[in-house]
Amino acid sequence: MSDSELSVRCCVAGGGPAGMMLGLLLARAGVPVMVLEKHADFLRDFRGDTIHPSTLEIMHELGLLDEFLRRPHQEARIIGAQIGDDFLDIADFTHLPTRCGFIAFMPQWDFLDFIAGQARRYPTFQLKTQAEVTELIEEGGRIAGVRAKTPEGEMVVRADLVIGADGRHSTVRDKAGFVIDGIGAPMDVLWLRLSRRADDPAQTLGRADTGRILVMLNREDYWQCAFVIAKGGFEDIRQRGLPAFREEITRLAPWLGERVDELADWSDVSLLSVAVDRLRVWHRPGLICIGDAAHAMSPIGGVGINLAIQDAVAAANILAPALRQGAASEDNLRAVQRRREFPTRAMQRVQVMLQNRVIGRVLHSTAKLSPPLLLRLLGHCPRLQRLPARLIGLGFRREHVRIAAEA
Repeated sequence: MSDSELSVRCCVAGGGPAGMMLGLLLARAGVPVMVLEKHADFLRDFRGDTIHPSTLEIMHELGLLDEFLRRPHQEARIIGAQIGDDFLDIADFTHLPTRCGFIAFMPQWDFLDFIAGQARRYPTFQLKTQAEVTELIEEGGRIAGVRAKTPEGEMVVRADLVIGADGRHSTVRDKAGFVIDGIGAPMDVLWLRLSRRADDPAQTLGRADTGRILVMLNREDYWQCAFVIAKGGFEDIRQRGLPAFREEITRLAPWLGERVDELADWSDVSLLSVAVDRLRVWHRPGLICIGDAAHAMSPIGGVGINLAIQDAVAAANILAPALRQGAASEDNLRAVQRRREFPTRAMQRVQVMLQNRVIGRVLHSTAKLSPPLLLRLLGHCPRLQRLPARLIGLGFRREHVRIAAEA
């Protein structure tokens, strides 16, 4: 076997939350695993920052929680939204049955770097950066590995099992020929950053009024901002000009003042085309997709990372025993989809309902907004705030680490 051809029990395409967590869990269980990440590092803007209570519980089960929380982060125990002139608390995480009654906000590259550092403690773990999966290797009707592009040329990785965890634009799922059911979304998101001051208001779920929605994530010295727009509306915004766009932002957050001038040109604004979709079948012999590669989520609630981590934990629980002995069977792969399909479908159903009944209405409104009845009830009944907190923080099916570390 040449230096450009490797062999491993499990090959994971994609070093995002699903791929890195699965790599850590499999290596911890004694399964030889290689994660292929197309970028040189994890340092990329405009990725989800929310670490949910269920994920923090996984960190506790792995004995990593205290060390993880020593990394810089912010904690949100109650989150709310500014709608028109009214600010309402919406979700209270302090009553969840978890060690951490809060959402931790941490740049995703810090989260992934931490997971990678923990995984490297195990001799069965390998991480190959600047390795972009381009093709699947099929032999006898079974996926037997991948081809990847690297700075040194093509690399071949043969594996008993390939995991597609390469995101919503997954090469693996495209090359596998999987059927994707598109569910749709009425919105896109413009990502940008603005400087932050110590006396700025607290972080919220969002600020909405008269056809505009702005979400701001606290990153200590700057705000990562998501400006929500109607689907396909970016070109119209560009045509109206950058000064008009700055004015739209300050109408929602007047306290930003002249800081909007930090948006010097349109290169300071990045478009995220929102998609909600899922695979009908997540697997075929020798291959399974998880995370965004299996089901792209709306950014509502920041639950995409949570779903991806839960997928990884379920996959490790089900697949690790089989991979310790050899290859995972079709029954093993089918069991992963069965385990994770219901929570995926249920969460997407909730997201679509909120997109259509709340987000879509806000984006197309021309009059001053007032909170809908449901949000007014949440704002005035603190006990009701535990319900959205449970939905956002835990989802519809929690996963726990069932596979012990190999001695």
